[in-house]
Amino acid sequence: MSTISAYKIDVHRRLCIKKDLNELNLWTTMLEDFNIELDHFAIIEKQLVKVISVAQNIQAIRRKIVLTMANLCKYEQELKTEYEYGKTEYDATRLKVHEHKRDTYLKLVEEHQKFKIQFYTILKKYQRR
Repeated sequence: MSTISAYKIDVHRRLCIKKDLNELNLWTTMLEDFNIELDHFAIIEKQLVKVISVAQNIQAIRRKIVLTMANLCKYEQELKTEYEYGKTEYDATRLKVHEHKRDTYLKLVEEHQKFKIQFYTILKKYQRR
């Protein structure tokens, strides 16, 4: 294999990994925002709603966020190591791993969105006096 060809493959590999790292950074930022939002929901639940199942749902989603964040942080370290020291070409297998991480993240986003709709539905019952 020629030097130019190997260089192009390495540049492509680094570019794809950099793209994955940028997307991963977006995911972790969003999960941090979800966690802050859950803090606010928990306060509202304690002061106004006072329904145990809502508090349990908040705690369950928070746990899933923490587990997903841990998984994504480990994945980020793997990507950074691969970016700096790896020689493996960016192929369909690596793409599948990233897409699996994306699917996990999107399922959590969907679950968070459903919870928000349920929470706001509960809040609609309350009226100002």
